Amino acid sequence: MKFMKLGSRPDTFFANESIRSISSEVSTDIKIQVQDSLYHLHKFPLLSKCGLLQTLCSKDSPHPPTTIYLSDIPGGADAFELCAKFCYSITITVSPLNFVPLRCAAEYLLMTNAVDRGNLAGKLESFFKSCILQRWKDTLLTLQSTRQFPPLCEDLKITSRCIDALAATVLAHPSKQWWIKDLAELSIDHYWRIMLAVKSAGVVSSKIVGEAIKVYASRWLPNMGDSLHEVNLKHQLLLEKIVILLPIEKGSVSCSFLLKLLKAANLLNASSTSKLDLARRAGVQLEEANVNDLLIASFTDGEEIIYDVDVVITIVEEFMLQGRSPPTSPLRKKTSSGERRRSRSAENVDFEGQENGRRSSSASHSSMLRVAKLIDLYLLEIARNEKLPVEKVIALAKAVPDFARMDHDNLYRVIDTYLKAHPQLEKKERKKLCKIIDCKKLSMEACVHAAQNEMLPLRVVVQVLFFEQARVAMAGGHVTELPSNIKALLTKAAGFSEKGVTMNCTSALETNDSEWSSASGPKCQMTKVATLKMKLEEDDNDMELEQVMVRDGLMRSSSSRFRALFPIPSMPKRILSKIWTLNRSVSERN
Repeated sequence: MKFMKLGSRPDTFFANESIRSISSEVSTDIKIQVQDSLYHLHKFPLLSKCGLLQTLCSKDSPHPPTTIYLSDIPGGADAFELCAKFCYSITITVSPLNFVPLRCAAEYLLMTNAVDRGNLAGKLESFFKSCILQRWKDTLLTLQSTRQFPPLCEDLKITSRCIDALAATVLAHPSKQWWIKDLAELSIDHYWRIMLAVKSAGVVSSKIVGEAIKVYASRWLPNMGDSLHEVNLKHQLLLEKIVILLPIEKGSVSCSFLLKLLKAANLLNASSTSKLDLARRAGVQLEEANVNDLLIASFTDGEEIIYDVDVVITIVEEFMLQGRSPPTSPLRKKTSSGERRRSRSAENVDFEGQENGRRSSSASHSSMLRVAKLIDLYLLEIARNEKLPVEKVIALAKAVPDFARMDHDNLYRVIDTYLKAHPQLEKKERKKLCKIIDCKKLSMEACVHAAQNEMLPLRVVVQVLFFEQARVAMAGGHVTELPSNIKALLTKAAGFSEKGVTMNCTSALETNDSEWSSASGPKCQMTKVATLKMKLEEDDNDMELEQVMVRDGLMRSSSSRFRALFPIPSMPKRILSKIWTLNRSVSERN
């Protein structure tokens, strides 16, 4: 640390209780009150260098004061005493630790070169330029000291010159990160101005800038996992400024960090602009996130946390925008599955992004798959929340395109978990919820579980059984292909291709649920009729089931009805019976 010594005389100031004076053969003739200290001094050395005291003790004044009060002098009694000692030529030491209050006090007392050549203010300015601004640590200490007297330091340009000096030092070493922790100790106003200067120069990489902002946020933002009693408007403004400082380049900060900021923004009640900006930035890198990152609390209701599903939907939608055409093109219409599917080459094309270049490339097919799985696991986590509206589950599930889900097992687990947590859900709402799954994409274990799930609507159970029987027939050892008439029937009835019929059915649900793990593939042939009968009794008035009557294979009572296998008016009983008995005949031959 640099320092400067002024004056050559020894210190002769002494104290007697609250009175401060100087040893001298000459009697004191001026009293100056500064805070709790009363100084008995001499006019001659003080008035020769202090323009303010010259004015206050002017002979032209009709009533010269017996005591001068300087209650508002910057730096208080300590700074005034240093200025007084300078007037007496007593040796004083100036360093970055006391430079700011001493410089402000000298300005307040008008100790300038205009009053006396070689005055204190001029000497302090020389020390500031030649020593303090040339050293990183000294400049930091001085800048931090300016927080004591912000307006006066701005007027004297102490603050701005310190900021310029620090930014210039950072820019002189753009590939190094040694400065990050040092700057993290500054107030947000000073940090903001330095980082703006660094970013605008375009020399330091966005990765380094992002790391600096992450360190700063960790230093000053409250821990969102702790009590929020100390959270106030200061933290809210702090977060909003941090969001604006974030580099626009993708990958400059991690998705996890962006989502942490978003969690803080919700709890700090930050502006909607900041929240939306964070959601969009996180959406661009969503494939990096995990389920815990997405558990963004909206608010707490007692001990229960209400999660912000709407912001997650926004994040997913932003991620999906990367898989579309450039922003200047109209959005593609969602028609058939074939028209929605993008080619491999299209998925790897880099597009020029919107939002000031935030999207650097289109989302790859593999990242789409990761995000689809992430969202399903997120839904599974929040599905247990009793206050989660079914509409939000449906909206978030539909935010992921169909092609991104290789199977719907996790989605079925979401429905199962949600229905268990919401037993009072109306029948109409259960049907809406179940429409998000595609029975053709359920594994054999999922089909077994769904066929015996008493909470599912009958239509879903029947569809599951239908596709289960078709797949078991295809996978039953000796049967390698369905008869052409049945294949045509499936295509017409269910609207899926031969490829859909012959899809691989060996995948299993990844779950620790003992109820699921006990299920096995061969049980698909032996689904319990009792469960289906109960479903029929529950949904006996369902008009959707009035289209087709199924007999022989599962139910033999002519008075019982088993409907909704096909969305077409009627089907020959001979073909329907063959569908349901085909697998059984194969088993008998084996």
